[in-house]
Amino acid sequence: MYRIIFVTCASRREAKRIAISLIKERLVACVNIIDKVESFFWWQGKVDYAKEFLLIIKSNKKKFPKIEKKIKELHSYKVPEIITLEIVEGEKNYLRWLDESIGR
Repeated sequence: MYRIIFVTCASRREAKRIAISLIKERLVACVNIIDKVESFFWWQGKVDYAKEFLLIIKSNKKKFPKIEKKIKELHSYKVPEIITLEIVEGEKNYLRWLDESIGR
């Protein structure tokens, strides 16, 4: 089962560090970094705001525990956003490339 994982980061430097580490360890096939994300959220009993960088990570369910562990090691937030969505369908050549990239 393939997964998309969303992670928000406080800085571009942190986002790149996490992305490169996940790629080098072959835990993920691809990471997109989207900047200028404005986040509004509840934190410590009040509405808070942050400008963040969003990682869109492609991998599979089997790799998720190691991905989560690595993100927590590198992330600056006390409670980082690490959420997954199942990829229900995808272009077959892309999914084959994903498998080959992470050494399924």
